[in-house]
Amino acid sequence: MIDVLRREAIYLWYFFSIQFDQIVGYWAIGIVIGSLISVFGKNQIHQSFQALQSKKLGVLGVIPACAIGIASPLCMYGTIPIAASFSQRGIKDDWLAAFMMGSILLNPQLIIYSAALGPVALAIRIAACFICGIAAGLCVHFFYTKKGKGYFRFAGFSEPANRDIDPRLLFRLLKNIWRNVKITAPYFLIGILLSAMFQRYMPDDVMVRVFGGNRAFGILMSASIGVPLYVCGGGTVPLLQYWMAGGMSLGSAAAFMVSGPATKITNLGALKIVLGMKRFVVYILFCMVFAFLAGLLIDMI
Repeated sequence: MIDVLRREAIYLWYFFSIQFDQIVGYWAIGIVIGSLISVFGKNQIHQSFQALQSKKLGVLGVIPACAIGIASPLCMYGTIPIAASFSQRGIKDDWLAAFMMGSILLNPQLIIYSAALGPVALAIRIAACFICGIAAGLCVHFFYTKKGKGYFRFAGFSEPANRDIDPRLLFRLLKNIWRNVKITAPYFLIGILLSAMFQRYMPDDVMVRVFGGNRAFGILMSASIGVPLYVCGGGTVPLLQYWMAGGMSLGSAAAFMVSGPATKITNLGALKIVLGMKRFVVYILFCMVFAFLAGLLIDMI
């Protein structure tokens, strides 16, 4: 029994160490870039969103609003109070929807992490998330008809206190990096461990049968498993890397990369508060349908 456990531990460590070596550099660079943006660029990013109000962009404002949401380094519980402050200053609900959707799906750190999946998968992730954010803004613009009443319920949310206040710039940056490491490292390591366990114990042909045979079924499965499996972006990159190597199509990967962060449990808790039950259900349906259709389109192309 001891020999069996020792043998399995050696196998798992072998798979773990290989994938760790492949991904850790992207994770470390993502941490540093995310912290640099958070410490030195966050206020400028949010001020640029506020400055959009003076421009007569109309519905086209959802495009830069989504891009700014993607560029923002804040998590959802940090994004919603910022969006609440924008709403109080008169930013339109469709712009806020695009901003929040972009922020939910992607951020600078996750972009760097996702580079480990290869340039094509990275480009698909950025494009799918960007289009999804724009689509969310357009849906609010065209289908929400209760004029004079705000779409979101921001009551009770206030801007979070800025923790990057150390007057010494280098120490401010180092503290931010350390906070990001503490938050993301456990999920990152768990993701690599799960990937190692998949490689050791799941037959190679399973991934091909599930995600590479019937494309529509594979995409639907991918969009669905993104709901319970997605906890942290950095933790899912190792899984995606293994699944794609095992036969997952780019469309299925794209569906997972949209449905996962959109239905991340911590995001859902905050969104339920600001949307209300009916709009919250519509939000879930929108994310799942978009993920499925985006996956189908990508595999067709």
